[in-house]
Amino acid sequence: MEVETITASKDLCLYNTMTNQKETLKPINPGKIGMYVCGVTLGSYDSVNLDAARTFVAFDVLYRYLRYLGYQVNYVRSLGDLDNMLFFKAKVYGANPVDYSSRLHKQYLVDMNALQCLLPTHEPRVSDHVEHIINMIIKVIEKGYGYQVGGDVFFSVHKSPNYGQLLSSQSLAGNRVSEGVALLDLKKRNPADFALWKAAKPGEEPSWESPWGLGRPGPHVECRAMSTLYLPPRFDIHGGTANLKFPHHENVIAQTCATCEEDSSGANFWLHSEHVINNNDPKLLRHCRYFTIREIMVMYHPLAVRHFLMSVHYRTSLTYTMYEVEVSSDSLYNVYQTLQDLVEALAPYQEALKEKNRKYKQTSEAQDAIKILWRDFEEKMSDDLNSPPILRGAFPRTMKLIKRMSLVVSLVELEKAARGILDVLGLLTSLSYQELLKEMKQKALARAKLGEEEVLQLIEERKTRRFLRDFVKSDKIRAWLKSRGISLMDIPGGKDTLWRPSFLFSPQPKPGKHTLWRPMPHCSSKP
Repeated sequence: MEVETITASKDLCLYNTMTNQKETLKPINPGKIGMYVCGVTLGSYDSVNLDAARTFVAFDVLYRYLRYLGYQVNYVRSLGDLDNMLFFKAKVYGANPVDYSSRLHKQYLVDMNALQCLLPTHEPRVSDHVEHIINMIIKVIEKGYGYQVGGDVFFSVHKSPNYGQLLSSQSLAGNRVSEGVALLDLKKRNPADFALWKAAKPGEEPSWESPWGLGRPGPHVECRAMSTLYLPPRFDIHGGTANLKFPHHENVIAQTCATCEEDSSGANFWLHSEHVINNNDPKLLRHCRYFTIREIMVMYHPLAVRHFLMSVHYRTSLTYTMYEVEVSSDSLYNVYQTLQDLVEALAPYQEALKEKNRKYKQTSEAQDAIKILWRDFEEKMSDDLNSPPILRGAFPRTMKLIKRMSLVVSLVELEKAARGILDVLGLLTSLSYQELLKEMKQKALARAKLGEEEVLQLIEERKTRRFLRDFVKSDKIRAWLKSRGISLMDIPGGKDTLWRPSFLFSPQPKPGKHTLWRPMPHCSSKP
């Protein structure tokens, strides 16, 4: 869907982890933004997990909003394919590591597409840039920051006086591995030193020739090497998930300072998204690194999952419960249904609205509502991408206004504004509202473990019972479907009954209670 771009009147402020405060984004090159995001490590998971998905959605929202503001964005998202877990899995499956990583990459792109994450400008794979990485390591050694021990190369942390910049408000020592454990690697001069190059073990593959013998890059070296290939030495934004602050991003900064002529962290802004934690099980409160979005998308629409991942500010931990995913699914369904009802109501007037010589005027109420909607959207998004109030406040208010407004021209403009904001937030696809609603209803049937034919048969049986004035039985059918997440709506006049997904969970407990959200109780057998 084409969306009109409106230039925001407010500067974009983002929270810079380096300075621990919000700062106005001032591009290094006017009108252009260079952004590097640490992407997925392919070997860690066979499918994108919920925790990683939140990071990619958060930076996709930033990417979309920057483009909405009119910036030309060079978005680089890395792809890690040289980790030990990948090689281990490939060996277990009897697959070639390169072929196995390519298969995982394809699955990853399918997951990203389902979440409506736009493709970045570049998505470099570490294995394709080993030569560039070797050249950077050589430069680190020449500058006196690296040293070789046998076939390994390490970065000497004590040579980097500003090491720990990202943790300026925290205890660097508290984030390091204990010295006793680190000293197990006797090759290091300092327990905090990190590997730039790792010598290959006998029979280990893949490995590459280097000035230090066969081996492969260390785990923290690729980002600096690849960012300088696709972006200037200093660029606007470097981002990733919160657990990358230390040691990964701290080590990236150390390498940057070692290889640049000027003392620089490499990026003006360092952005980090917080984790998703699981609270479905009171005994299991941890990062959702083992819940894949594919598991959740069996029951919920991908856009409902995206809505859930955006429902809390990206710098605040997001608690995963089925209740919260259900809230997002129900909210989004209501938005699409309202807009679909509007499209159907406007259908008879479309030809007249297209006539060039006819002039139409909006009501002042509609004009004010559209201005407020865009103003609230830009104010919230320009305040460190604060999307939750948009999803919870401005958008629901607009949906209510659409339901009570009658002037055709005003409704057309309201729909256009709502569609525009949904598009910037990544909550639209190429499908129509009607098609999206159909997909969401299919997910509701999956949650209910029912086929649509079964639901329609029960609706017909209920009609018969109502005709026979057997209201006890008809009410029992409605209640049973309701307990399965299927709500029935009788059309005025009694001619037809429609169904839609309904909220599946019991009311939310009072704040402070740790009771888990549970589905409403239902009978296992049909009425």
